[in-house]
Amino acid sequence: MNQKTFIALLAAVVVIVGLMSVYTVDETEQVVVTLFGKVKRVVEKPGLHAKIPLFEKAITYPKNLQEWDGDPGQIPTKDKTYITVDTFARWKIVDPVLFLKTIGTDRRMAINRLNEIIDPAARNLITSNRLIEAVRNTNRELDILEAGLEDLIKEKPVSYSVAMGRNQIEALILQQAEAKLNQFGITLVDVKIKRIDYVEEVRKSVYGRMIAERKQIAEKFRSEGQGEAQKILGDKELDLKRIESEAYRRAQELKGSADAESTRLYAEAFAVDPEFYSFIKTLEIYSEVLDKNSSLILSTESDLFRLLKRYSVTK
Repeated sequence: MNQKTFIALLAAVVVIVGLMSVYTVDETEQVVVTLFGKVKRVVEKPGLHAKIPLFEKAITYPKNLQEWDGDPGQIPTKDKTYITVDTFARWKIVDPVLFLKTIGTDRRMAINRLNEIIDPAARNLITSNRLIEAVRNTNRELDILEAGLEDLIKEKPVSYSVAMGRNQIEALILQQAEAKLNQFGITLVDVKIKRIDYVEEVRKSVYGRMIAERKQIAEKFRSEGQGEAQKILGDKELDLKRIESEAYRRAQELKGSADAESTRLYAEAFAVDPEFYSFIKTLEIYSEVLDKNSSLILSTESDLFRLLKRYSVTK
């Protein structure tokens, strides 16, 4: 081996040993340094730190909040209603040494411990209380947002009393679970119920009841609408009859006035020359009785022939 190769190998060894002699700590991390499996120190100060290469081992843990999201599970309430409960939590490692001794370096083991502790605590509290306790916090009256539901609720009032409430149930879940997690160097910051839903069988029944209630409301609106429609149609027919009656009365009044005026004018006109009136009436009779195909045999003394005789002689 020549000198250059030896120097290159020596430099590589120095670099590797140097890299193995230092480690960095992020602001969101904490490091447990062990020597042959025994804890030597805990480093929380961010920056570059030194350790004995090959012998000391730096194990990094997060010191900021971590999330836990449980699997939805079916839980019966105290009033025998089966619901699906989905919870989540926030936790953090406050004692990395205890965490290392009890759980180790695999974060999945910590999640398993959380599953084993938080899920039973949530199940215990939900089972010990009625459904209304897990859903509501106070006895405040519900806001009615849908038209028509006010009458429905007045007809079927719902009586309930919230003694504990959802917030207190979540606080008790946190209290029970935190007491068991402290032995692992974990503190539970918060536990919340993310979602509560009926199981499939109960959901179908609830949906059926909701549909029936909505149909009841729709039928109520429909019957009210039909009644209003009949009232409007009745008012329309009444108004139509009244308008027609008034129009007919007015037309008859106008017609009577016109006939009276016409008769008066005729009477005045014919009174000026009664003979002319007789002449006009005779002509009207001629136009009604005679046409181009008519043949008459009249006596010379006939009133009908009298006018023709008079004017033919005059002519």
